This record gives sequence, C-alpha cells and structure tokens, in this order.
Amino acid sequence: MNTPLQSDLSRRDFVKLSALTSGAAVLAGLAGNKVMGATAGSDRIRVGVIGAGGRGRGAAQNCLESSPGVEIVAIGDLFQRQVDGAETAIKKFAADKKLPEQKMQKFWGFDNYQKVLAADIDMVILAAPPGFRPTHFEAAVNAGKHIFTEKPVAVDPAGIRQFLAAARKAKEKRLAVVSGLQRRHQPSYIATMERIHGGDMGELVGGQCYWNGTGIWYREKNDPKFPELAGMSDLEWQCWNWYHWDWLSGDQIVEQHIHNLDVMNWAFGGPPVKFYGMGGRQTRDDPKGNIWDHFSVEMEYGNGARVMSMCRHTPKSTQRVTERLVGTKGWSHTEQSGEAFIKGEKPFKFAGALPNPYVVEHTDLIASIRKNEPLNEGERVAMSTLTAIGGRMSAYTGREISWKWLMEGSKLDIFPKDIRAGAGHFPVVAMPGKIDLV
Repeated sequence: MNTPLQSDLSRRDFVKLSALTSGAAVLAGLAGNKVMGATAGSDRIRVGVIGAGGRGRGAAQNCLESSPGVEIVAIGDLFQRQVDGAETAIKKFAADKKLPEQKMQKFWGFDNYQKVLAADIDMVILAAPPGFRPTHFEAAVNAGKHIFTEKPVAVDPAGIRQFLAAARKAKEKRLAVVSGLQRRHQPSYIATMERIHGGDMGELVGGQCYWNGTGIWYREKNDPKFPELAGMSDLEWQCWNWYHWDWLSGDQIVEQHIHNLDVMNWAFGGPPVKFYGMGGRQTRDDPKGNIWDHFSVEMEYGNGARVMSMCRHTPKSTQRVTERLVGTKGWSHTEQSGEAFIKGEKPFKFAGALPNPYVVEHTDLIASIRKNEPLNEGERVAMSTLTAIGGRMSAYTGREISWKWLMEGSKLDIFPKDIRAGAGHFPVVAMPGKIDLV
C-alpha cells in the first residue's frame, strides 16, 4: 500500500484533473450526499488522517476520545516512519482508554492523501504541513468527506482563494468543516465573548495579542537518530523540517499566532481593514530555513480600533500567549489555560468547567454530522489565516497594506508548483525594502 516518494504532485493538480474528468463534479456531489446520509444518526464514523506528525496523532486521539463509535481506519504521511509511529501511538491510546482496537490502512509518499481519501472513510483529519492544505482540503471536498482541518489553511492569498472556493462547495454539499482553532470551542472564551458582544465592555477601542515563546524544534538533515531517513532529497528534508520554511508553514505568525489573531477577529466580528508590521530574524542561522523569529503588527479594525499583535521565538525569554481587549467600559483577559475575566463596570471571572478544547472541537463536529446539521467553519478559519498572512506580508515588505488589497489584489503564490522528491525550494530570507508586494 505504500506509494513512491517520486510522485509528481501540485496543489493545483486536482483542478487540472477535474477539467479532464467528465462529470467529476456531479459524482463528487453525489458522494457528499451519500456520506451525510450514511452518517447522520449513525453509531459509526470512519476517519482517515492525512499528516501523521505530532498534531495529526494528537487530533486522531482527540477525535477518538470525543465521541463513541469513531474509528481511525486510514492514515497517511510523506514518511513511512511517521505513519508507523502514528499507528503505534493511536493503538496504544485506544487500548489505554479501553476503546475498540483501531485497524488502519497505511499510506506514504507524496500522493498519500489521495490514497487516504480513496479509502472507506466518512471524515478526514487534515494535519499535513499548511502549504499542502488548500490541495488536501479541495480534494477532500471533491471526495465528499466531512473534514477536520488543522489551522492555518494556507500560506498565501492564492491558497486562501483555493480554500475558500472549496469551503463554499462543502457548504453546498452539506459537508461538515471544523478547524483547529480550538478556542472557539472553549467555554471560558465563549463566555467572555458573549459578554463582550453583549456590550458589557462597551465599544471595543483596542487590544493586544501575543504568542511569545522560546522556540521550536529543528531537525538536521542526516540526524543519526533517524537512520531510516538517510539520503532523503533536499525537498523531502524541507518537508521533514517544514516549520522553518514560509512556503510550508507560513512563518510563525501564520502557523502559531493565528490562534490569538482569530480571537481578535472573533471579538471585532471580522478581520482588520489595515496592517502595518515589522519584525526580523536575529536568533536563527541561515541554512535553518527562511522564517523570521519575531513580528510586531498593528491591525486596524473597521471601527477605527487598533490592536497590537506580537509573536516571537527567542531562547530563554519570558513567554506570553494571551489576548487583551479594551472597551469604553472595561477590559478583558483570556488565555488557553482557562483564565478569563473582565474588569470594569460589569466585572466577570470565568469559573466553569474546563473540558479539553482539543477534544470538544471534535465532539461538536461529530455531533453536527450525526444530527444532519453540519457545522462549516471554513470561511472563518480562512479569514483568520489571511489575517496572519497579511501581517506577515506587511512586515516582510515594510509596507502598510489593506484587507481589500489582500482579498482582491494580491497574486502572491509561494507554494511550489512542482512537488516531488529532488531539488529543494530555498527562498531567501525576506528583507524589508528589498522585497516587493505581490
């Protein structure tokens, strides 16, 4: 069942394939209706996983824990070692939780996602590197599958447009789509936002959001800890080390800070209208990717309020991953630990239960499938992803940019058109004043 690493794929291959395959759209629509009919009210939901790294394994376990009758039946990744490791982890998790034994088909290679989607599944978890997400999402919608998609969902405006078109199609086909922005499913955040939107803080006039951490993993090309990966090509190594390349991760502002930016969009009822950013690369060495290690972006929302966004990877630094909103009648604080409060004319402090939001998002997704009331968070996660991309583009170029231009004017497309084992894709580190807006 394994597939060769030499497969030649592009995130636009499915668009070309659809043009060559008569009636593909009609068949995909029928598949979507069949899946909903088969799973609404059903006790059994068969799940495939695309992307078998830490988040893919975690999401699979969260899904199993979230609802009865869930089975992981297929798993795929570029690398066989990741698939084998995920299979072991998922089976152990199921045994520890006294769940039924999980029996999985396994696929690896650049075309693993096609194999997973062709398996007998009702729902798919998309957890490969973000640069692949638009293609994987579009393929899943065309295949008529319900979807849990990790965030972010693209790395550039071209990818966002591809994702949005597929999200609209998913809604037409009544496919459920839930994203990995788990704060939207966390009671402390929900309770705080209800009060903010109810006027307890008056009009929002500003805020700050942060993802300031100490850094992330880095994987050497020929690490002796992974002898089975010796001799991988440059492009395969980049996928193995995906966080460190903007065309794979979107940079840290897109890959991680999207969580906090999404909270700001949630509070203000939509994305910013302007971005003015800066940042740079001080603690990262050159062959180790092309992403930056710090960003600071001012975002202006439709009512004129300005929000300051900060994210960084700095060793031995003070960490802060929180959101703060300021209104005319008070201010709020939220963080994923569950601490949430409002101070001002109508004070509030969250004191309710704190179920694991990574599990709850799957509970909500599967419940919507079984009730035949499919959630669709596709547009929302796309808008928050584009918010992060806008901040990065402003910082990379040193230019103030608008949301309108991001949506309608930018042609930026940084994901390579030809993905195969072989030569790598090594963009230079962005230097403000030396890189143009596209």
